[in-house]
Amino acid sequence: MEYLSEINEWRAYANDQRARGRRVGLVPTMGALHGGHASLFRAARAHGDVVLATIFVNPRQFNDSADLAQYPRTPGYDREMAQRNGVDCLIEPTLATMWPDYPAPTPTTVSVHGLGDVLEGAGRPGHFDGVASVVAKLISVTGPCRAYFGEKDFQQVAVVRQMVRDLAMDVEVVGCPIVRDEDGLALSSRNVLLSRAGRRRALALSRALTLVQSQPATASAQRERLRETLDAAGVVTAYAEVVDPVTLEPSTDDETGPRRAMVAGLIEDVRLIDNGPVTLAPRRS
Repeated sequence: MEYLSEINEWRAYANDQRARGRRVGLVPTMGALHGGHASLFRAARAHGDVVLATIFVNPRQFNDSADLAQYPRTPGYDREMAQRNGVDCLIEPTLATMWPDYPAPTPTTVSVHGLGDVLEGAGRPGHFDGVASVVAKLISVTGPCRAYFGEKDFQQVAVVRQMVRDLAMDVEVVGCPIVRDEDGLALSSRNVLLSRAGRRRALALSRALTLVQSQPATASAQRERLRETLDAAGVVTAYAEVVDPVTLEPSTDDETGPRRAMVAGLIEDVRLIDNGPVTLAPRRS
């Protein structure tokens, strides 16, 4: 596995792979790698791509400096996991390389309005501007590629897809299924910040999703079930929503069929998110 940090080397590596007739698979991460990231590396490998992974904790997508400071960092473990799961080239750019003006504001920002303003965007103002800006830069340097993202961050995938479509980027966005631990908790780099008791409370997120998935109902009934399950477990609920899976607009009780349930909450001041497909049933007359 190659290790690179400079943009000119990174760009040259990707260009060389394409010149040899190989497709580049890009897996953007913020490190603190876990089984969910490993599944993205393996998916890129299964597609026949040369797997290029990036590790960069992007300060522009944190609206809370304390959240940024406590974000887990495990560089040695990350390198070993990347190599073990088929990464061909690991890119670890410095903060100065990615955002030369930081901590001063970076003059250029990519914003995806609408999709980036709701749910996580409403609770974390500026978050998706930071996400879209860094992903745009990663794609710009890498060049034509497939880019792999986990659907645990379902809204992020929607934002990136919209950005790619609007800016005609030469990239195929590949969404990969959520990976869960044996107890049902969606794998997240933030899980390590929880105590044992906190982790048990966090299981309410997946439990709430399982409940609404097993019982089709109207959108408002599903929202109520989600929130009741989270509240009963002591989760400080940020949102418990049922939305259109493409536009992320809230569903009404007049709608039926497949939708997406989205939940987020604070456990021991750690913000966790989860989501899953649900089916809406017509209201009873």
